[in-house]
Formats: sequence, C-alpha cells, structure tokens
Amino acid sequence: MRQLVYRLIEPTVTIPDKRKIFSNHDLKVLVLPLFLEQLLEVLVGVSDTFMVSYAGEAAVSGVSLVNMFNTVFIYLFSALAAGGAVVVSQYIGSRDRENGNLSAGQLVMTAAVFSGGVMIFSLIFNHQILRLLFGEVDSDVMEACTTYLQISAYSYPAIAIYNAGAAVYRSMGKTGVTMNISLAANGINIVGNAIGVFALHAGVAGVAYPSLIARAFSAAVILILCFRRQNRVFLRWRNIFCRNGEMIKRILGIAVPNGIENGLFQLTKVALSSITALFGTAQIAANGVAQSFWSVAALMGTASGLAFVTVIGRCMGAGDTQAAEYYMRKLLRITFLASIFWNGIILLASPIVLRGYALSEEAMRLTVLLIIIHNIFNALFYPLSGALANGLRAAGDVRFTMYVSIFSTIGCRVVFSILFGIWLDLGVIGIALAMCLDWMIRAAFFQVRFRRGKWKEFRVIG
Repeated sequence: MRQLVYRLIEPTVTIPDKRKIFSNHDLKVLVLPLFLEQLLEVLVGVSDTFMVSYAGEAAVSGVSLVNMFNTVFIYLFSALAAGGAVVVSQYIGSRDRENGNLSAGQLVMTAAVFSGGVMIFSLIFNHQILRLLFGEVDSDVMEACTTYLQISAYSYPAIAIYNAGAAVYRSMGKTGVTMNISLAANGINIVGNAIGVFALHAGVAGVAYPSLIARAFSAAVILILCFRRQNRVFLRWRNIFCRNGEMIKRILGIAVPNGIENGLFQLTKVALSSITALFGTAQIAANGVAQSFWSVAALMGTASGLAFVTVIGRCMGAGDTQAAEYYMRKLLRITFLASIFWNGIILLASPIVLRGYALSEEAMRLTVLLIIIHNIFNALFYPLSGALANGLRAAGDVRFTMYVSIFSTIGCRVVFSILFGIWLDLGVIGIALAMCLDWMIRAAFFQVRFRRGKWKEFRVIG
C-alpha cells in the first residue's frame, strides 16, 4: 500500500536524487503536523462556542460579533507572517544565514509594531468601532461586545508575534514544534474557559481572559525557541531593534498583496451573509451548520498550502527552479490524494454527526446537499485554486495571484451568488455553486500560470 501511494505522488518528470532536498518522510513530517494543528484549532473553536453558550445569549452574541472584527486583523497578521515565511524560506534555501536571521528579526519587529498600533487604536476607539459596525444592538449585547473587544485587543501583539515566530519555524520545516505549542495553548484556553464560565461565572470575561493568556503563552514560547542559535535561522536582538528598509520591503512585497486578498475575502463573506439572510430560517440554519463541516473538510488543502510556502521557497532561494517545479507537482499530487481521502471521510461521517443537530427536515436536507457540493468541488479544485496559489506566492508571483483572486471573488463569487441565489431562486445552494465556480476559475488560471512557467522568473531575495 505504501509503495502504491509513493508511486501515485511521484511526478513523471523527476530530478536527480541529490537535488531532492525533501524526502517523502520529510514531506510527511512537514504536512501532518500542519494538518493536526489546523484541525485542533477548528475543534477548539467549536468547544469555545459551546462553553460561551452557557454564559448567556448576550455573551454569545457579543463574542460572535467581535470575532468578526477580530478575524480581519488575524488575517492581516497571517498575511504578514506568510510574507516573512517566503523570504525566510528563500534565504534558508540560498544558505544565507545572516540575511535569514535579519529577515526573521525584521518580521518580528514589523509584526510587533503593526499589531501594537492596532491594539492601541482598538482600545481608544472601541466604542466608536462597535457602534459603527453593529449599530444599536441591545445594551447587554453591546456591553458584552465592549468587554470582549477590550480584552481581545491586548492579545493582538501576541497573535502577530506568534504568527511571525511560527512562520520562521515552519520555514525551517519544524512544524511539529508549532503543533505542540498550539496543543498546549489550546489546552490552556479550554481549561481556562471552563473555569471562567462554570466556576467563576465571569461571563464574557471568563472566555476572553483565557484566550489572552493562551495567546501570550504561545508568543512567549515561540519567541524563546526562535532565539536558539542551533536553528538554521534564529533571532538576535540587534535584528529586531533596527529598521532595514530593503528587508521590510521584501516581506511586505509578499504580505501586502496577500493581505488584500484575505481582506477582500472577508468582506465578501460579510456581503454573502447579508444575501443568505434573505432566504429564510431553514436555509440560514442549513448554511450555518454546513459551514462548520466545510471548515473541517477544507483543512487538508489549507495545511498543504502552508507546506508549499516552505518547500517552494527553499527551492527558489537555492535558485533551482527545476526542483521547485518538481515539488510543485509532487505536493499537488499529495494534496489531491489527501483532499479526496479527507473530504470523503467528512462526507461519510456527516449523516451520523447531523443526527445530533435539532434541524427541520428541510434544513437537514439542504445541509446534506451543501456538504456534498462543497466536498466534491473542494477535493477536485481547491488543491489548484488554494494550495497551488501558495506555491506561486512562495516563488514571488504574488501580484498575479492577487489579481486573479480579486477578479474571481468579485466577478464570479459575488455576481453569481446574486444570479444563482436570488435571480434563479436557488437560495443557499446557488451561493455554494458560485463558490465552487470561483474555485474552478482560480484553478484554471493558476494551472495555466504554473504550466507556462512565468512564476520561475520572479526573484524575492535578489
């Protein structure tokens, strides 16, 4: 069985063994912890929502509303970390340890400064922000929002610094370290939530402070580990407390287009939520439940996408574009096989899990149909539209991926959601089909871009 899998993932066009910087075992050690880390975060999110519900409806509403706001900045912090990961990976590939150390230090510094500014802004203008975003909600909900945002804001620097440090470690291929930190931090979060909600009856604060503590723990641990001199790339105080404009420009050159993509995607989700609200209670409920299954089903593609950054970044940094193409093809094969397998498991398990939901017959039927649509298209097209896009970004081809994403998100997902969902009266099924069409269009563009080889001409580190 193992030999069959190895034959399936091996590209027909290969390279000499001495240029294969990642063995099959290396790739497994890289991808598997990334997947487990992503899965853990989703499961902890479900657990958090469950425990918050015991703090009352106002608490649930406040936390969910503020998390919409928090998610925007979390995506921006992730985009910044992704930019740093590409640069650090390429310096590791080129064996330029000095500039690798400098890029790691500048990434941490930029993350700290940016997140610190966001924290101060949120703390000073939290009332104005909440009124602008959520209008005149009930007073108890607004009170919960204010409390949760004020405490959450203090964790912004911790989130950004952890993401930066985790990006450095993933660039070195040490994904098991970030998985273990995530495991410990999420354990702190769950235990803290249980104490805050059930023992201390602290309401919103009872779930906000454990998150703050867990995030601070993650940031502290990853920073300490990043200072270890035996690492391929490590932090030095002099590389953090300085400003190197050229290095920051390289990091932001990847981070800014990625941040624009992520920000637009979040705004689109908000817009589509407004459209979904037009379709009635059963469809809204079905869409909400289906999305929880979608988030789990999409994990394999997301994890593989992170692996693309490390592997392709290293190859491009070494100047070996043939190796980069070889690993693009190999990782794509791995992503396809893993995604088909994982989406199949979720699809088979869905009817059993859905028995625990109190849904109407119509909502249950719609939920099952939505899961089927999502999982089939996610397995067949997301490896190209999502994971392969990360490979192109790791090579420095960030503007093309950004332009395609903007065109596909607005010109396809939004427009066809209105066409299918409202004009053709397909409701949430129409919105799901528009999402799948978005993936198909991106997949076509990115596959053509990959085959033409234009991405090989970009240089991130000169």
